[in-house]
Amino acid sequence: MLKVGLTGGIGAGKSEVSRLLVSYGAVLIDSDRIAREVVEPGTPGLAAVVEEFGPDILAPDGTLDRAALGAIVFADPDRRAALNAIVHPLVGARAAELEREAGAEAVVIHDVPLLAENGLAPLYDLVVVVDASAETQLDRLVNLRGMTESDARARMAAQATREDRLAVADLTVDNDGPLEALEPQVRGVWEELLRRAAATTG
Repeated sequence: MLKVGLTGGIGAGKSEVSRLLVSYGAVLIDSDRIAREVVEPGTPGLAAVVEEFGPDILAPDGTLDRAALGAIVFADPDRRAALNAIVHPLVGARAAELEREAGAEAVVIHDVPLLAENGLAPLYDLVVVVDASAETQLDRLVNLRGMTESDARARMAAQATREDRLAVADLTVDNDGPLEALEPQVRGVWEELLRRAAATTG
C-alpha cells in the first residue's frame, strides 16, 4: 500500500485533483467528509463539541450549525485548537479503519486540507500539493464559491502559507491554469504513484 497525503490551499482545486485520481483507480479517504461524519447527530463527536462550545452551535434540527461554529473558531486560534483536539483523533481513527479496508495493493489518497498546518507530512509515504497563486485562489473563492473578498482572505489567512505547503511537497500539481491543463499533470502524478507503489510492494 502507498499512503499519499494530498493537500492544497482553499480554492487551489484539490477536490478536482482527488476526483481525477479516483477515476484512475486511487482509494480516496476524505478528511473533510469524515470530519462531517464524526459530528453527525447522535455521535460522541457532536456531544463533545456541544460540551465544549455550548448548545448555540446546534441548528434547530439538532445538526451542527457550521456557520455558527465557524464564526467562533476562525476568529480565535485557541478555540480552533480546542475544536481540532476533539475532531482530529476521531477523524484519524476512522481514516485508519478505511485504510485497512483498502487492501495491500492500493494507492490510498488521504485528502487532508490542513496537512501542512498540523505537521502531518510524516504520516504519509509521500505528499502531493495542489498549488495555486493567492490571486487564483481568491478569484475562485469569490467568483466560483460566492464568498466575499474579506471572507475569502480570512479563510486563506487561517491556512498555512503557500511556501509552508510547498516545503512538505514530494510532488506538486500546478493548478493556476485552466482545467484542461490539469488532467495531464494529474495523470503524470498517478503514473509516478503507481511506480512508487510497485516499488514498495515489489
